[in-house]
Amino acid sequence: MAEYKLITTEGRAKRGEFKTVHGTIQTPVFMNVGTIAAIKGAVSTVDLHEIGTQVELSNTYHLHVRPGDKVVKQLGGLHEFMNWDRPILTDSGGFQVFSLAKLRKIKEEGVYFNSHIDGHKIFMGPEQSMQIQSNLASTIAMAFDECPSSVADRDYVQKSVARTTRWLKRCKDEMARLNSLPDTINKNQLLFGINQGAVYEDIRIEHAQAIAEMDLDGYAVGGLAVGESHEEMYRILDEVVPHLPQNKPTYLMGVGTPANILEGVERGIDFFDCVYPSRNGRHGHVYTNHGKMNLFNAKYELDSKPIDEECQCPTCRHYSRAYIRHLLKAKEMLGMRLCVLHNLYFYNHMMEEIRDALDAGNFAAYKKMRLEGFEEGRINGNR
Repeated sequence: MAEYKLITTEGRAKRGEFKTVHGTIQTPVFMNVGTIAAIKGAVSTVDLHEIGTQVELSNTYHLHVRPGDKVVKQLGGLHEFMNWDRPILTDSGGFQVFSLAKLRKIKEEGVYFNSHIDGHKIFMGPEQSMQIQSNLASTIAMAFDECPSSVADRDYVQKSVARTTRWLKRCKDEMARLNSLPDTINKNQLLFGINQGAVYEDIRIEHAQAIAEMDLDGYAVGGLAVGESHEEMYRILDEVVPHLPQNKPTYLMGVGTPANILEGVERGIDFFDCVYPSRNGRHGHVYTNHGKMNLFNAKYELDSKPIDEECQCPTCRHYSRAYIRHLLKAKEMLGMRLCVLHNLYFYNHMMEEIRDALDAGNFAAYKKMRLEGFEEGRINGNR
């Protein structure tokens, strides 16, 4: 079912179209993160339509723990459950297993760990991750992998990556089996593999070449934005992305700031996701074309302007900085909601502008203008 069409390129930057059973995704795209089948900050799927969201991202581990993937399946899958008719990507749960579990044992068969909610014992391996994601019936499922620390030693990373490759083969086999079953909700579920290797470019390149041969629906670069510098991240992308298939979508997991996204696009990335816009919004930090603003600042107390005068989001069309600041100070949920709506719109709209710039062949100029605007805002104390 999946079909990735490369529309144009500028240097390594790609402008593509990815057809799925739940609709066509225009890339580069930013996926709006709704970990437990909801965007934090009281933003509904009706809102997501209004602010131009193409893909929603939910989390396998969290939904497995609560309400339970079998419950979601009984209710018709995630699309039905959360009333969303566009593509959904579910991450495999691997990252949460490694970041949330205090006690865990990694074995060849998978990982044994305790739930972060009530401590009960859970086992998750490649087959379990695929089964949970099949029950959720997302458009795109991510392969189960280990995300080694960016400061892990070389020997550990090499062994971990080799196991991740073995796990990927098991994921692929299990997904083929699940997609053939009569009671599977989404028999066209797609599988993306994940490149790992910490900051060792030779391990990453070798891994990229190995997984590229497996002819998956798409490829992610994982294990970045976990503590290494932005420069290190860009260096890894420069080295690795050329070894991933250009005729498949490429996804940089958990990244990032608007500047990170512009740099990622330039290096050939199609898909992005990050909690920044919603998390920052909940704390009154909002993105504009001139950098980030902190609406708690006293200087906005009597400011009747919208967050960003150039912005057409529902928040900027109707409410002032002063009003939103008042809501935030009063701990009124509407304040968080309006900030999150604005930030997600800002990201979605920036991706639209990136696609337009690539279509017009002037992405390099667009990127330069954008970065200069962010820098100017930072120097002028826009925060």
